[in-house]
Amino acid sequence: MTAAIENYQARMRRVLDYIDRQTEEELSLDVLSGVAAFSKFHFHRQFVATFGLSVHRYVHLARMKRASFRLAYHEAQSVTDIALDAGYDSPDAFARAFRQRFGQSPSSFRKSPDWEPWLAAFGPLDAARSKLMQKTFTADDVTIRDVVATPVAIMEHRGAPSSIGETIKRFIAWRKATGLTPKTSPTFNIFHCDPHTTPDTEYRMDLCVGTDRLLGEEDRPMKAGLIPAGRCAVLRVIGHTDNLEAAALYLYQTWLPASGEETRDFPIYCQRLSFFPDVPESEAVAELFLPLK
Repeated sequence: MTAAIENYQARMRRVLDYIDRQTEEELSLDVLSGVAAFSKFHFHRQFVATFGLSVHRYVHLARMKRASFRLAYHEAQSVTDIALDAGYDSPDAFARAFRQRFGQSPSSFRKSPDWEPWLAAFGPLDAARSKLMQKTFTADDVTIRDVVATPVAIMEHRGAPSSIGETIKRFIAWRKATGLTPKTSPTFNIFHCDPHTTPDTEYRMDLCVGTDRLLGEEDRPMKAGLIPAGRCAVLRVIGHTDNLEAAALYLYQTWLPASGEETRDFPIYCQRLSFFPDVPESEAVAELFLPLK
């Protein structure tokens, strides 16, 4: 029975991965039921029973998430191109759907995103994915590396985790202005505290780009910093890397006590190797580093 359930769930996960990779293509019930190898006459009810929302709504939310990321962070892409790529026949139809979902027009969201309604809108998508997409890790997934020191430019985020999107937007704008793109300069996040146990006003996270470039007054609020050399436990996470809490919890709660290792005085951090929406969410890659003595 367990093997049958695992096989069933794997087929459903295959559908979600397919939707992530094909958000701009036709995603009919016939196509998706074929991906899962289920009868097209029953697939919709199976999907709703498994994920708690319809196929149509899931596809709509997945497309809207990708479109909203492109609006916020890819300013060179036109609203028209983003609308067509999201499956809409015209920018007007896209704008109506976007405003209904987020309470802002696409142009307004691009200029000044209101992140709280955005987060609330994707609650059903996150809840659906959590039913079958929870990552599990083993000790074999963790490697220990000797990391070299990396000078970085840091943009500090201070405040509620829900407002991190605005800090990311400023960080990306600075990188573009200086030519320090992800293709040429590594990207890191340093996590100073746990969002679940830290008041919003005290939450701290650093967005970093690897560079030894001298920073001047024109670079404010960027500041110079260093990710120090030393041993680290490294856990690679593939897919849906916007939330690394499960990976961090595994390192602290399971791997560290069993390893006999001790942590050193530097926060846990990650290096982001590929990014959504440049790649589908299921193909985004991040490595989480736990500094060790």
